[in-house]
Amino acid sequence: MTESACAPPRADLVLPCLDEAEALPWVLARVPAGWRAIVVDNGSTDGSADIARALGATVVHEPRRGFGAACHAGLLAARADLVCFCDCDGSLDPGLLAPMAARIAAGETDLLLGRRRPSGRGAWPVHARAGNLALARMLRRRTGLRLHDLGPMRVARREALLDLALTDRRSGYPLQMVVRAADAGWRVSETDVPYLPRSGKSKVTGTWRGTWQAVHDMRRVLGEAPDARCAPGEGVAA
Repeated sequence: MTESACAPPRADLVLPCLDEAEALPWVLARVPAGWRAIVVDNGSTDGSADIARALGATVVHEPRRGFGAACHAGLLAARADLVCFCDCDGSLDPGLLAPMAARIAAGETDLLLGRRRPSGRGAWPVHARAGNLALARMLRRRTGLRLHDLGPMRVARREALLDLALTDRRSGYPLQMVVRAADAGWRVSETDVPYLPRSGKSKVTGTWRGTWQAVHDMRRVLGEAPDARCAPGEGVAA
């Protein structure tokens, strides 16, 4: 695992995983030194769990299929004050999370998202980018947040995330996190991160069924009334 010149704060890194055997070695090699990688196996049949374990990751098995189910299982397994999320398909470099975690630790913001910037041919299909832009506009109308991307790379404090009481267990999980954070008065920010061509086929935008399901899940999240447990406060305590 890579060394950081500025000794980033310790964090647990949640990596939802469904048949990512090809990308896992590259991804785990880039986890910041001293961090715990939590690979949440969501029913892989390609030996992903064994590969992750052999490479030193903590492996959690989540039998319920769904991106949100895997992410939340990882959050529940995390123990560090800071928790990061990242896809483990090789499209995002976990090493970029170190400076992001430092910003959360310093109290600069409460939830920091990686704004994906395509790097390489085919990294982000046009239809997927268009859908993401439309989603960002709908989010702005719902919450007032002026974000450009609802990508999977993000950092926040563990206890604060648990307090959001997230319920979505499918594709709406990342969006619900942002919506409930906004409802709770969190400071939500984004920073540019390179988005690389992924290994294998996307389980969401790579199929019509996956795309339809994601849209359905996200519309449901945007239609939720503000949760009383997420009433605006003074931000997230450090």
